[in-house]
Amino acid sequence: MPTDMTVPQTTSAYRYIQPGARSPRARWVALGVLVLAVLLVAVDATVLVLALPFISESLNPSAPQLLWIGDIYSFVIAGLLVSMGSLSDRIGRRRLLLIGAAAFGAASLLGAYAPSAAWLIAARALLGVAGATIMPSTLSLIRTLFPEDRERARAIGIWGAAATAGAAAGPLLGGVLLEHFWWGSVFLINVPLVLVLIVLGRRLLPESRDPKPGAWDLLSVVLSLVGIIGAVYAVKEAAVSGLARPDVWPAAVLGVGCLVAFWRRQLRLPMPLLDVRLFGDRRFTAAVLAALIALIGLSGVVFFLSQYFQLVRGYSPLQAGLADLPAFAGSTLGALAAAWLAGRFGHRRALAGGLLAMGLGLGLLGWVDASTPYLLIGAAFAAIGLVEGVVYAMSTTMVLDAAPAAKSGAASAVSETAYELGTALGIALVGTVVTAIYRSGLVLPAGVPAGSAADAKNSLGGAVQTAHSLPGATGEALLHSAQTSFVHGMNVAALLSGGLLVAAAVLTWALLGRRRAARGQELTPRS
Repeated sequence: MPTDMTVPQTTSAYRYIQPGARSPRARWVALGVLVLAVLLVAVDATVLVLALPFISESLNPSAPQLLWIGDIYSFVIAGLLVSMGSLSDRIGRRRLLLIGAAAFGAASLLGAYAPSAAWLIAARALLGVAGATIMPSTLSLIRTLFPEDRERARAIGIWGAAATAGAAAGPLLGGVLLEHFWWGSVFLINVPLVLVLIVLGRRLLPESRDPKPGAWDLLSVVLSLVGIIGAVYAVKEAAVSGLARPDVWPAAVLGVGCLVAFWRRQLRLPMPLLDVRLFGDRRFTAAVLAALIALIGLSGVVFFLSQYFQLVRGYSPLQAGLADLPAFAGSTLGALAAAWLAGRFGHRRALAGGLLAMGLGLGLLGWVDASTPYLLIGAAFAAIGLVEGVVYAMSTTMVLDAAPAAKSGAASAVSETAYELGTALGIALVGTVVTAIYRSGLVLPAGVPAGSAADAKNSLGGAVQTAHSLPGATGEALLHSAQTSFVHGMNVAALLSGGLLVAAAVLTWALLGRRRAARGQELTPRS
């Protein structure tokens, strides 16, 4: 039997090195390998959260270095996803996945034994580069493995559930490791997973690529990387320090300018890095916007609710991680149910309805206070997570369905970029609202020293530490005012996020209101 064969007309853009992967059993086994790859990246995105205090003690990073240790991974992934997705179309999706996995293992070793903060930042950046090669490759290989729409939708649901489960498992796994080992152990857990992934991936995953990819335009790569990192950096720094910070406007101008130049260059190139004309397809645009806006609304609120659990309700970090679990569990179930809902109700109603339900659920969190029973919060988390999983998996499916098969790597990278940008922008934008309301509502009692007052104004964490250092009634008054102001800011942010999701539901309903004449498909339930 030949070791290289062309798939019939429906998937002619792909070349399979292992034709046995087309059998039903082999396809689902191969999906298990891709799930392992997704878990690797998703766990590493959140596993470091609880380790940051230990890293601070060991490496003594400056405040900016500590922020970069936490942010650089997501920044680099977001900036390189489109470029790496396009590269996978050119050199082979399986090949790039395995190269990225090996690099991920090597960067994990560098991070685990980092002797300085600068070394750790560099290792985290390399992890981001490797992670950017893995995520779009997994999605495009799913399209290779599952050419039939219904089966592919179920596979993407499992893929989305694995991504959510990995993000949920990160803090819990990190907490367990940090109770018994040093902080570097949170990186070493990647190494055995990488070895398993490389061995199984070589044996079980098919190879596929675009047969006529054209040259990989290096200038487009640079423009997309600098553009995304510059724009996201400007938004995040403006949210933390305000527009007066001297590097915010230059970063914003550089980022937006590079993104505009990237867009124009793609329109001129005969074989673009990303075919931006895909956004002319209403289904593609609606799916990308749905994923972006859903994560903007959700991620910021969940991020500040985690602080609420620790600094208002007094939960330990591990308890706070457990308190977030209903959202992740609901999202996992929602991702698995997305294919059934799309078949039962159609993409238009299911996606717009999911966004609407998310908006209403987030709006309900606008009434949470310090005494709200956790049972109510947990139930709201589970419901919000459930519809978020539906939106995430369904929008990913729609992006892949709308794009040409030969460009599935670049298209899947757009979906993942929307996810990463939504998470980063959500925390930044929601953080702006929460911080502004917190600072305006905080009342400093008499007797608070000037330096301590500045710390209290800066963040709720600073206020809690300051309150514990002050005598009796003064400390209690400061703590009460800080917690009340923070909860009020969180409530307003939840209401605004809910409104944003409701608006996204209306926009999605309008965008998906017409048939996709280009593909001859109708956004109605399948019979």
